[in-house]
Amino acid sequence: MRLAQVEEAKALFEEAKGWGVWGWLTEKRRLRHTADAAWEALQAREEKVKQGWDPVTRKMAAHRFRKDDAEAHQARVDAEAQFDEADRRMSTSMAREGAQMAIDAWTMREKLIRRMEQFARKE
Repeated sequence: MRLAQVEEAKALFEEAKGWGVWGWLTEKRRLRHTADAAWEALQAREEKVKQGWDPVTRKMAAHRFRKDDAEAHQARVDAEAQFDEADRRMSTSMAREGAQMAIDAWTMREKLIRRMEQFARKE
């Protein structure tokens, strides 16, 4: 599963880790837009996977993936909080850390979706 929006976001955020203050200030909106597009693509893919499940599989999956879903969600929340704090402090080091946290959060969600796809095939 490769989603173009997620790959684009990862590449941009990898690039952003090398930016200085000016880069972060001038590209803030583009980063937000790109991140939002990545999250929307992941959410759409996850919903598509879940729509293919019958009620029994849905119930089993909800139980099986609850912890992973919570961890992936928390990773997103933490990355966004890091960016908010970096913005308040105008801290490039915090923004760089937030960029890596966002990349890690997308990767976690992608892995979860892949496991959900495999789970559905086995059932």
